[in-house]
Amino acid sequence: MINIEIIDRFAARIGPNTILNAAQQTLLHQKVSIDVDLSILVEDGEKLKELNQQFLNIDSATDVLSFPANEIDPETGRNYLGDIIISFPHAEKQAQDAGQSSDREVQLLVVHGILHLLGYDHANNSEKKEMWAIQNDILACLAGNNF
Repeated sequence: MINIEIIDRFAARIGPNTILNAAQQTLLHQKVSIDVDLSILVEDGEKLKELNQQFLNIDSATDVLSFPANEIDPETGRNYLGDIIISFPHAEKQAQDAGQSSDREVQLLVVHGILHLLGYDHANNSEKKEMWAIQNDILACLAGNNF
């Protein structure tokens, strides 16, 4: 189950289906059973700055954070991949800078966050090249399906 929470302030500006479609397409692309659990929260920049400081000791806001869990939920027996938190203000600004819609930017951040939950990283050039290629492929699939 993909649990999506959008704080009230942004609920009218981004729909859960945009997020759900990006998450499902990413799992499908990566051949991960849709029978997994993860949570995606759309928040403000201050919340991400606070989490970035608390967990990564970085005193600045960011666009997306991923917290991998990869554990079995004892109640359901399902694999819990982890949590993704997206800063909607960052997404809007990045969308504007890139000349694209906020929906498209949020899709990118969902894909990026899930890839981190699945173990991908971009700490060096070869990892970044691989991760960006996968992201671009998934985003092209989403664009082709008009999500």
